[in-house]
Amino acid sequence: MENHAEILRELERLYPDAKPALIFRTPYELLVAVILSAQCTDERVNKVTQVLFQTYNTPEKMLTLSQEALEKYIYSCGFFRSKAAHILSASRDIAEKFEGQVPADPKDLRSLAGVGRKTANVVYAVAFGGDAIAVDTHVFRVANRTGLASGKTPEKVEEGLMQVIPKAKWSQAHHWLIWHGRKVCHSQKPDCAHCTLAPWCPSAFKTGK
Repeated sequence: MENHAEILRELERLYPDAKPALIFRTPYELLVAVILSAQCTDERVNKVTQVLFQTYNTPEKMLTLSQEALEKYIYSCGFFRSKAAHILSASRDIAEKFEGQVPADPKDLRSLAGVGRKTANVVYAVAFGGDAIAVDTHVFRVANRTGLASGKTPEKVEEGLMQVIPKAKWSQAHHWLIWHGRKVCHSQKPDCAHCTLAPWCPSAFKTGK
């Protein structure tokens, strides 16, 4: 357990101002951006939403688009057909069931099309200031490698992280882990030689673990 505390302290020192890489102005824009980010880089999503949100930045405005028209905007994000369908379905539910406002409750968020646990947790934490840990590929990898949490599913890793990280820091820690995965603990070639977590990391210098 002492290693967990040291690792968390070091992550907080490394990334004190860590925040989402996605660019958004409202909870709705964040929701759409997170849906688009599945299997796609944040950089690509930001380029797409910069154009899309100039006109279609509310559920009502988004619903003026046909699925085919929306697909043309988001084509470069990949899986554009299913993402377009999810965005339009979620927009319709937000407009009809939630009075045009993205719901702040995680359960209500998960009722929207294309919104799984990870997406709901991101929106809940980032847009509404809730305490939640969203486990994406970076969080999953870094948590397992460092021993902060072990699990073969995002749900198991989320449960493990919730046990070792103080609740008040869940949302911050989510960003620490993401940024460490992006900058140092890469999927194929983790930079252990320059990783300041190495003294406490059970996977240090064991590429592929």
